[in-house]
Amino acid sequence: QVFTFNRVEIRVQPSVTVKNGAPMSIICHADISKNTDFQLKHNFTIFKDRKLVFMTVSDKEDAQYEIPVAKSSDTGDYECTVKADGKMGFSNSIHVQVAGMTKPILTADKKEVLEGEVVKLRCELPEEVPPLVFFFRKIKTNSDPKEKRVPEQNQNFSEMEYYVEEGDNILQFDCFGKRQVRSGWESSQHSNKTLITVKEPFIKPTLITRPSSNITEGDQIEFECSTVVAQMRGIDIIFQRNRTILNSVRDKKSLKYSTVATQEDSGEYLCKVEQGALSKTTKLNVFVSELFPKPTLSASMTKLDENKDLILSCSINGFRRANFSIVRKSSSGDILLKSSRVLAIKVNVNDTGSYTCKAEVKGIVKESKPVRINVYAPVSKPTLSVVSGSPEVVLGKPLQLICHSVMGTPPITFTFYKGDEIKKNVTNDTYATFLDEDIGLNDNGGYKCDARNNHSSGVKTSNILNVTVIVPIRGASLGSVPYGEVEVGSDTAFLCSVKEGSWPIDFKFFKKADHEVLLHEVREYSDRTIWHKKTMKRKDTGTYYCMASNRASVDVRSRPITISVILAAWQKGVIAAFVLTAMAGAGAVALWWFLRKKKNAKGPSMEMSGSALAPNLTSEKLTRQPNDGNYYSGSGYIEDNENHMKSTDESKGPDLESAEVDYTEVEVSTLDPHRAPEQKGTGTVYSEIRKSNN
Repeated sequence: QVFTFNRVEIRVQPSVTVKNGAPMSIICHADISKNTDFQLKHNFTIFKDRKLVFMTVSDKEDAQYEIPVAKSSDTGDYECTVKADGKMGFSNSIHVQVAGMTKPILTADKKEVLEGEVVKLRCELPEEVPPLVFFFRKIKTNSDPKEKRVPEQNQNFSEMEYYVEEGDNILQFDCFGKRQVRSGWESSQHSNKTLITVKEPFIKPTLITRPSSNITEGDQIEFECSTVVAQMRGIDIIFQRNRTILNSVRDKKSLKYSTVATQEDSGEYLCKVEQGALSKTTKLNVFVSELFPKPTLSASMTKLDENKDLILSCSINGFRRANFSIVRKSSSGDILLKSSRVLAIKVNVNDTGSYTCKAEVKGIVKESKPVRINVYAPVSKPTLSVVSGSPEVVLGKPLQLICHSVMGTPPITFTFYKGDEIKKNVTNDTYATFLDEDIGLNDNGGYKCDARNNHSSGVKTSNILNVTVIVPIRGASLGSVPYGEVEVGSDTAFLCSVKEGSWPIDFKFFKKADHEVLLHEVREYSDRTIWHKKTMKRKDTGTYYCMASNRASVDVRSRPITISVILAAWQKGVIAAFVLTAMAGAGAVALWWFLRKKKNAKGPSMEMSGSALAPNLTSEKLTRQPNDGNYYSGSGYIEDNENHMKSTDESKGPDLESAEVDYTEVEVSTLDPHRAPEQKGTGTVYSEIRKSNN
């Protein structure tokens, strides 16, 4: 029994597009070829959006998935598989579109509500599958519907609460839903309309005044606010002007408020009745006529010197019958100066301040605008100084000055001068500062400052401040005489100099060692200094440098120089003479020994030969022959090829105590008079050689 799958196909009846609510069938067909006619069990599986929706086993080559009422949730991609005797066949995917959505159902938790209450609505799409989007609409007579959107990811219904506002007499609500499909968004029909009846818990309040019109300053005015309440529970009546609450009552139907009218009482008044979240308001505009205008305060002068006369007078335009008073404003309250229209005083600095006058008619008090009076004391002669304290500045650094007046009424205007040039104007209370960032080497004109205020005495000028400009050290160098090599025991002069820098200058001489060693320091009113170092010793060999500084507080270091302390010429001569003496003594001993040995060996028969040989030997120089034995021969001194500086007249000779001694062993050979094989003898000659760096 052999078979094979030719193809597996899936189709939809009546079509791939179905109206919502209509029947629909998904058919899976297997096209199979067999070698003989035998029965075969087929396992059919149908998937929607890769999720299993139908399974069946049949010996037929077709399987049908029936959907009696198609819903929008049935929209999707369908495919099927067929399995038979271990073999499988797969169909292609087909997209099915169910057009339209079911009509939603809208319900309300109550049919009748009061203003300020909340009504709860529920909209449901019973045949639909989430995710869905619900839209609730509130419909009022003669107005456009207000719509609210609520997405739902996990359920096919949604709930919404609505607050019933003032004026919502008859309300209608409906809803509809949307879902997202491959081509965009699909909407359902609108639900049934739900009607809600609204009742008033209280009526809009009424607000009246007595008198109702022609209100003038000084009149007694009364306000009354009232309402009609269905249930006297939690009712508040609030009376206010602008944002200020003037009076309020609770659980009452009305309130009253009275006051003596002033022009400031003109404006808009509100009466509010509130219960829970519901609030109703009535507004009323009130105009109060002016009884008399505000008074005016005038001053003979607003800026004057101390000890001058000041006259303040108060008046009302076109009105004389009033009680006047003149007061001075203070942080602790008004200070009454005089109950009169006119005030005359001789002022001092403490009289500076704001003054007003008050007028009273029929219990109505009005106050003038304040007048500012400034009394000035003259400024004292200012003092000019450097902020850092010392009247000097480093070249290239900024200079900050301060000008200060001990006395004088602020504000004070300070003017800074550099030479005769105005540099800055500053207005402050008692002092001002000036920063000069352009300091030159020739700024010798001096500084000064002026101070003035509104006093008639005019300008006061400080003394001239001369500032010293400190030039920093530049270009330090070190030299010595003699330079480079110095003989032991001689003196050396070190010269440290600078290219520029303000005096005095501090010079310091150092020698480099394992750590810096300060040798000498001095302060000079000059650009150079000389330090004489007496009696140089071998241990003074080394590297030297100098450092220079002044009040600019910048240390400048010279390049280092090297000094070598060597032996004096006479010391070298003594060593050479000693070496020659030692060598001459060794030669004499060797000659004596040779003659003595010869005499003992030859006896009397050889006496004449020995006598003849001796003069020849003594006349020969003991010079080394190319094939002779090893021995020392020379001129008897050590030649120094180095150039040395002459020692000074104060030289006291070599420092023998500090010199080191070397011992040298010299071999001396003797010759056989008959040219026999060489016989070597070794004598030791000790010579002292003073070590030097050269």
